[in-house]
Amino acid sequence: MESNKPVFTLSVASQLSEIPAHSIRQYIDMGLLIPYKLESGRHLFSQNDVSRLRSIQVLIHKHGLNFAGIRTLMGMVPCWAIRSCPDSDRKSCGASRDGFQPCWEASDKGKLCKNENCRDCKVYQSLDSDAGIMPLLKNLL
Repeated sequence: MESNKPVFTLSVASQLSEIPAHSIRQYIDMGLLIPYKLESGRHLFSQNDVSRLRSIQVLIHKHGLNFAGIRTLMGMVPCWAIRSCPDSDRKSCGASRDGFQPCWEASDKGKLCKNENCRDCKVYQSLDSDAGIMPLLKNLL
């Protein structure tokens, strides 16, 4: 199965991740998770989303972070390093300029990201690994 293909309903993603559906909805509302959205408004989740859910749970229960702390941690990921953005693009990009929010939450995106679906971006997907966000930050910084 393609790991980013949205195939699971909310209830199945909840069962696979062992996270209550209401918590998953909170993660979506806080910008920690970008599920695929059908025209009907229903969400579908991929295997990567399930992995991200588990990572969020580890950050909450093992490391004691709250939602704001997780958002800040995700915002520390230097998206420009992952995407190899030139300095000229970084200066005009809200993700680089606005600080501690995830790049997919930036109000004005740079040229490379402007027309891209954040769910499909390699920055967003890099946070889905079972290894977690901490090793990714250590490697990038």
